[in-house]
Amino acid sequence: MNKIILDLCGGTGAWSRPYADTGYQVINVTLPEYDVRIFEPIPNIYGILAAPPCTVFAISGARWKRSKEEMIEGLSVVDACIRIIFATKPKFWALENPVGKLIHYLGRYRYTFQPYEYGDPWTKRTCIWGEHNLPVKNPVKPIGQWMGRADTKGIVDHLDYLPPDWIHKLPPSPNRAKLRSITPPGFAQAFFEANQ
Repeated sequence: MNKIILDLCGGTGAWSRPYADTGYQVINVTLPEYDVRIFEPIPNIYGILAAPPCTVFAISGARWKRSKEEMIEGLSVVDACIRIIFATKPKFWALENPVGKLIHYLGRYRYTFQPYEYGDPWTKRTCIWGEHNLPVKNPVKPIGQWMGRADTKGIVDHLDYLPPDWIHKLPPSPNRAKLRSITPPGFAQAFFEANQ
């Protein structure tokens, strides 16, 4: 039987892609097809990757006041992820979220990382909770500079590279949250190599 990886709130499946590419059975439990809050745990889960939406928790959104209802909605997703983890008792698990309010509900994270610490030349500090082997870092220098001019909305000094803070400078759009939530491929690969 294939080893089963649950990718809770996995979106594009970027974090679990190295597992899928090497033959693991990956089940991506994400909206709109699957709501993690009503997912029935299955037996023999080898590992769990959880990335609950960060909209109400991330410090980057702190300037917008969140309602009590929004916080309860966000916490219900985090609670569902934790319940699935405890119900299935996987060999390893990890839950990620950007720096923000989730520390007040889950306690201190195990570690944080920047994408450039795993070979992706940009910044976005992310917290990781869980029980797993720590991925080995392969740092690179963030490259590119965002050069704003009066006649542009911003350009990059080297067009082959995104600026290190490109994620923070994404303009409002229907895809903004999805783009910001994609797991950096360098981290995904390093995590896979440490947790097979």
